[in-house]
Order: sequence, then structure tokens, then C-alpha cells
Amino acid sequence: MQNIIGYILQYLSALPFIPFLGIWLIYGFVSGDNKRAFRLAMDITTLFLILAVASMYNTIFGGSFGFYLILLILLIAGGLLAGAQNRKRGRIDPHKLVKTIWRLTFFVMVLFYLVFLIIGIIRYSIHNV
Repeated sequence: MQNIIGYILQYLSALPFIPFLGIWLIYGFVSGDNKRAFRLAMDITTLFLILAVASMYNTIFGGSFGFYLILLILLIAGGLLAGAQNRKRGRIDPHKLVKTIWRLTFFVMVLFYLVFLIIGIIRYSIHNV
């Protein structure tokens, strides 16, 4: 049973658009609120995208610190955004800060996923010609 769950998680991490579409369509159909369904799908898919991009980074560049690099960038972005929020409002709203960082991470990870996918396809094509 544990192996099956592991395989499912690996599959969803390799193809993160599958959980996005599944969550968006199912929750949107059940709740009738497409905007909320889209946001929920973004929030859940972000974790799969982080894992996929870290794995792609490690494969393309031959490293083993892709996940830690992403975490470092998230921490730096959180610190910068918290500083900006503190200067603007005089206080930090942790819930809004985490939500903003997480949603920005979704868009950045989608961009890196596509870039690394293209790089991987090109490298595979060049090496297997």
C-alpha cells in the first residue's frame, strides 16, 4: 500500500498539471465557485511544482541541492516581502505574507517548470541524435 501511494505521489510530482486540473474541475463542480477552486488548485499544485522543479534542476545541472535552493529563495523572498510590508503598514500580517509568497511561488515554479522542460527536451534530443 505504501508503494502505491509513493508511486502516485511521484506521478503527480512529475506531471503537476494533472492535480491542478483535477482539483480545479472537481472542486469547481462540487462548490460552484470557480475562483475559489482555481486558488485551491494553485495552492495544492505549488507543492508538486516545487518538487518537480527541484528534481528537474538536479537532473539538468547535475546537482543535488535544487530543493534547498528553492527553499532558500522562498525564505529570502519572504524576508524581503515582510520588510516591505512592515515599512508600508508598520506591522506584518503573517497569513497574508505566506499566502502571497505561496501564490507567487506557483507562477515562478510554472515558469521554471516550462523552461526546464524545454531545456530537458533539447538536451535529450541533442544527446540522442
